[in-house]
Amino acid sequence: MKTRSPLYVTSLIAGAFFMENLDGTIIATALPQMAKSFHTSAVSLNIGMTVYMLTLAVLIPISGWVADHFGARTVFATAVSLFTLASVLCAGAHSLTQFTLMRILQGIGGAMMVPVGRLIVLRETPKDRLAQAIAYISWPGLTALVLGPPLGGFITTYFSWHWIFLINVPFGIAALILAMLWIENTHVHERHPFDWGTFILAGIASAGSVYAMEKFGEGESGWVTPAMTLTFSLICGVFAILYARRRPKTSLIDFDSMRNKTYSLSIYGASAFRVGVMALPFLLPLMFQIAFRLSAFRSGLYLLALFGGDLSMKSIVLPLLRAFGFRRLLIVNGLITVSTICLCALLTPGTPTALLLFILFIHGACRSLEFTCLTTLAYAEIPAERMSRANGFLSAIMQLSAGMGVAVGAITLRIVAMAKGHSAAHPDLSDFRWAIVLMAIFALGPVIDSLALHPHAGASTSGHKYIPESESALV
Repeated sequence: MKTRSPLYVTSLIAGAFFMENLDGTIIATALPQMAKSFHTSAVSLNIGMTVYMLTLAVLIPISGWVADHFGARTVFATAVSLFTLASVLCAGAHSLTQFTLMRILQGIGGAMMVPVGRLIVLRETPKDRLAQAIAYISWPGLTALVLGPPLGGFITTYFSWHWIFLINVPFGIAALILAMLWIENTHVHERHPFDWGTFILAGIASAGSVYAMEKFGEGESGWVTPAMTLTFSLICGVFAILYARRRPKTSLIDFDSMRNKTYSLSIYGASAFRVGVMALPFLLPLMFQIAFRLSAFRSGLYLLALFGGDLSMKSIVLPLLRAFGFRRLLIVNGLITVSTICLCALLTPGTPTALLLFILFIHGACRSLEFTCLTTLAYAEIPAERMSRANGFLSAIMQLSAGMGVAVGAITLRIVAMAKGHSAAHPDLSDFRWAIVLMAIFALGPVIDSLALHPHAGASTSGHKYIPESESALV
């Protein structure tokens, strides 16, 4: 069976990314109505979001191994089917317990669908077209993060929360049919045993870290239990690394790729960037509602400017990479992104709407460009035989760091309020400003990390021709 045009496959994967990311955020505004249906509190329903994140954190690292053994098309199609079925079951849930179990099932599908979909694109795309492909599959996911809250609010207000999950059904059926028609069921001929030790230890570390950060952010259970959970999780993480180092060739942790600066930058600096940037869509709506006294719907609509910025970058990523290369673009664009975050901290209730939307638009454009560059650079110098392991490990790190963005933002806001001597339950405008500025410091991660990057890094993918200063002076 022949694989269809790479554009068809990339479009299919981008659609799956949009569906999965939309499902993770659209639920937030529906919690009060769902709580009435389940005869419980809206706070209790947070478990539906938390268990979904925990399932992703635990299972994403094994996605590459599963795809290698059972075939990329088989795993992707199964994941789409499971995700769609779980969506129907979530809509039909009659209790909090039923809903939580169905969200776990949905998380299993999502954990396989996103990283395996990215792996399919990576395997089918030549290096010189990798940046365009990554941009194409990245911006729908970023768009979904922004569209989720206002869309969820609209559906919940004018229809019913059940449709939040049922809208996945036609997309899931279409994705399943097209996956069977367009995607080749590739296998890796070299088989290796599954790394159970690292999987168990890393799973405990990932799930425990996400859980602890969520509890820290909620601020309702004190500090002791989350702190003990986080400490135990970090210890498990250390043991996972030590265990994996004893089996470097078969480990879920890709130590070979970590030696490559272009890949390690997307682990370290990019993780800090994801934490800082993903906290902003959480902090800004709260600031608009609490400090600016705006309605939830209006504050959600403001964030649509981020979507416009994300969308604007899709067509110009390649020209920018050819002109400036990865290193210069990551540094300069990273500084601009950090500046836009700081500008968000300076917003006031009296800021003209046009200026506010312009700042959010520029931030959306810059963060989209930075995300695309970081993800593309990670795979730019990875050989085909290591692509599966590199993708599985990086996907897990990306999910963890992005998922922790909201929790870190909540924790930071809480700490700032406590440091100023008032309740974190009623933050003022100054609290939000300090929290946003601290997120800007996190976003400096790739800028600092890129300083050690060679100017020619990723040139086979970017198409940038690096001319040393000594030679350019002669020209």
